[in-house]
Amino acid sequence: MPDTIQRIADTDVLVCAPDGPSLREERDAIDLIGEAHYHGAHWVALPAARLTDDFFRLRTRLAGDIVQKFANYRLGLAVIGDISRHVDAGTALRDFVRESNRGTQLWFLPDSDALRTRLANR
Repeated sequence: MPDTIQRIADTDVLVCAPDGPSLREERDAIDLIGEAHYHGAHWVALPAARLTDDFFRLRTRLAGDIVQKFANYRLGLAVIGDISRHVDAGTALRDFVRESNRGTQLWFLPDSDALRTRLANR
């Protein structure tokens, strides 16, 4: 299943397929950002399963690098899916997720319905 553009709560979102390539490094994020911009999307909905474990280990700085790229291009990123095994592993990630979900750039959400709700209420 390919990535698709969907209109969710009056926002064009690049909805990434669960079986697509993993984001392993900053370059992968740039490719995804390029795809989103090509299609005119303002948000990317990325299944959590497409992020490597290194993304969730904040000491690797991969999460920060990827999130910074999205911010530089003024593109929102919603990580969709269950990340509880990562969050339960340490307080730093739990704090990062909580703070991200308070903002307008990066959200960690359980499913697409939660994304629809967040986009509708901003």
